Amino acid sequence: MYPHKATEEQHREHRIRTFQPRRGRMTPAQAGALDRNWEKWGIAIDGTPLDLGQAFGGLPVTLEIGFGMGETTAAMAAADPGTGILAVDVHTPGHGNLLNLLEQNGAQNVRPAAGDAIILLRDMLADASLAGLRVYFADPWPKPKHHKRRLVQHGFLDLVLPRLAPGALVHCATDWEPYAEQMVEVLSARPELVNLHPEGDGSGWTDGREDGTVPGYAPRPEWRPLTKFERAGIAKGHVVHDLLFRKA
Repeated sequence: MYPHKATEEQHREHRIRTFQPRRGRMTPAQAGALDRNWEKWGIAIDGTPLDLGQAFGGLPVTLEIGFGMGETTAAMAAADPGTGILAVDVHTPGHGNLLNLLEQNGAQNVRPAAGDAIILLRDMLADASLAGLRVYFADPWPKPKHHKRRLVQHGFLDLVLPRLAPGALVHCATDWEPYAEQMVEVLSARPELVNLHPEGDGSGWTDGREDGTVPGYAPRPEWRPLTKFERAGIAKGHVVHDLLFRKA
């Protein structure tokens, strides 16, 4: 099933969405990569239980929600072949681009999944099946009336935390300061999660503190490449914050 087909079927379910579906025009390279690789590597989010051990050959699996055009995902996969990446998005050209990049670098530890991550978590993944969660530069939904659409909130954690194995790493990053504050508040409220950097990241973004840091944020790990969204945010004067929590 091609990515856009899976996404269309899911829109029959009526609830608040954390994403805006985007189809867009594919380049010949993206379309060719889909034709060659989707049936082999792609996963349709259709509610059918997914055996991660079978899909990834026994590798520990990290779930990445929202990979955009896939540059960061492909780079991290190539740098860490011992970790499987279940990469979820709704953007069909992004699936094609990610598959094209994986062809180029030879990484075989990524499975692109098309559709709504909520359905994937709720209906398809077993408890304690994930070794990690990555949410990089998710839509911040900046208007107050849209805050209910943000992904990282209490209802999402109610769903995702049981799917995380003990020791799983939760890694979020955003360049939208109010969303960063919400992420810290929501993640810190869960007793199952331990903040790996409660002292803060030493950045120049302050809330009036003399030491120039805000507690709770982590320095950007060297293994997370800069993303296009990140560079665009930095160019606008935004401050990027990473959050690293581990499930107890």
